[in-house]
Amino acid sequence: MKRAHIYISGRVQGVLFRDSMRRKANQLGLKGWVRNTKDNQVEAVLEGEKGGVERLIEWARKGPLLSRVDNVDLKWEKYQGEFNNFKLKY
Repeated sequence: MKRAHIYISGRVQGVLFRDSMRRKANQLGLKGWVRNTKDNQVEAVLEGEKGGVERLIEWARKGPLLSRVDNVDLKWEKYQGEFNNFKLKY
């Protein structure tokens, strides 16, 4: 089991990035959360099987159709198993 903390920058707010990520995370069986930051990035914590976490990170490098991803800052963290689902945070 793996845990990743990512920050995505570019045109990632107002383009359904968070909701698209939530749907993709659910398809992959991942848990965690995603939210917008005050500095116009998207931040997410992902937990689950290594392959699923890696696939969601790869998805985040492209994002949904209307987005433009300039950078994904990735930090691997110790798996904690603290989440019951994948949700949008505000």
